Amino acid sequence: MTTPRRDPASTDAHAPEADAATGSPIGLHAEPGHLIRRAHQLAVSTFHDTHGRQITPVQYALLRALEEEPGIDQVTLAQRVALDTSTTADIATRLEAKGWIVRELLPRRQRSLSLTDDGRTVLAQMLPKVAPMYGQLLGALAPDEQTEFLRLLRKFVQLNDSPPPVESSGKPEA
Repeated sequence: MTTPRRDPASTDAHAPEADAATGSPIGLHAEPGHLIRRAHQLAVSTFHDTHGRQITPVQYALLRALEEEPGIDQVTLAQRVALDTSTTADIATRLEAKGWIVRELLPRRQRSLSLTDDGRTVLAQMLPKVAPMYGQLLGALAPDEQTEFLRLLRKFVQLNDSPPPVESSGKPEA
C-alpha cells in the first residue's frame, strides 16, 4: 500500500522558514540540500525501477555522452558529465569490463572512448524507456509545473556549475 503524497509546498509544520531575528535554523525538510538529496534519491530509485540494477545513472550518462561524441578523450568525457577524471576513469574501466565501451590509448597518455556494439545495444534498449521514466518521476507535478521545475533546475545547475578541479600530477609546475 502506498502512502498518499501530501503537498510539501503547502504549510508544513516540519518546515519552518529561518527566523532572521533569532537566527534559528530552518527545518530539515525545508533545507535546500536535504530536498536536493531527496530528489536525487527519487530519481535514482525511479531509474533502477525502470532499467534494473545492471547499470547506474552515472554509467548511463557516460554512455549517452559517448553516443553523442564518439571517440572523445576521457578528460573531455569527465567534463561533459561533470565528474572528476579519476571517477570517470573508474567508471570507464567498469564499462569496458562489461564490453560496452572500448578505450584506445592516444598520444600523451590520453584515452579515446567509444561505444561497442554491445554498448549501443544497451542504449537502444534503454532509450525508449527514458521518456516514460521521467514522466513517472515528474508525474505528480502539473505539466506547467514540470516545465518550470526543469527550467529552474537547469538554471540552478548552470549558475552553480564549476568545472571539476584539475587533478595534479604531483609534480611541481615548471
